[in-house]
Amino acid sequence: MIEILSPTELTRAKDTGALVADILHTLKGRSTVGTNLLDIDRWAKAMIVEAGALSCYVDYEPSFGRGPFGHYICTAVNDAVLHGRPSDYTLADGDLLTLDLAVSKAGVAADAAISFIVGDTKPPESVAMIDATERALAAGIAAAGPGARIGDISHAIGTVLSEAGYPINTEFGGHGIGSTMHQDPHVSNTGRPGRGYKLRPGLMLALEPWVMADTAQLVTDADGWTLRSATGCRTAHSEHTIAITDDGAEILTLPQQMRP
Repeated sequence: MIEILSPTELTRAKDTGALVADILHTLKGRSTVGTNLLDIDRWAKAMIVEAGALSCYVDYEPSFGRGPFGHYICTAVNDAVLHGRPSDYTLADGDLLTLDLAVSKAGVAADAAISFIVGDTKPPESVAMIDATERALAAGIAAAGPGARIGDISHAIGTVLSEAGYPINTEFGGHGIGSTMHQDPHVSNTGRPGRGYKLRPGLMLALEPWVMADTAQLVTDADGWTLRSATGCRTAHSEHTIAITDDGAEILTLPQQMRP
């Protein structure tokens, strides 16, 4: 299903997006050396409940997972990249952590992810990989607007990632979002311009460039959820929810200090 939201629904979507962004910003600040991933999950739950919102993850049970996800946020460390199920792991200096959060409030969902390095040690290769996903995300957003096509977004994202030297996996990518977290259209992280669904005002998309340093192959962890790089290399993932407007694309998941 491809859902076009009404102006009233888009106003609610802005509130949901702001909530997702602010929770991620708070969790990033709390995620320091010695933090346990299960603590991050508990903090996320508390903030979601306090805001009167609902988790899109805790009861999520798609075909590619094993049973309900059972947690409130995805926490992926180092070689983990997607659907990272929080576990009893304590963050160490230099760990590359991705936090991916989706919530629903007043009937509208929003989804975002950030990758960052914990502690004082900043491996240059990891810094460059995070930067590449952020630049690819910015390029994808710049390519979005009324009359553009999904392929234009995919091509813009893929060009940045390929030029940075990263293999691109096409099994998982961005997606439509609205009254539910995952909707059509699928937004691959590489593609041909001028192809695919034509964007219309009121469409919401979650764009999410993600890469693994030296492979495009994924393996599933023993928890049945966490996806890791097949070679054990590090990974990075950046995501925003955007709304197509008459003038272009509006980012709904900017943290408070970055909002216009």
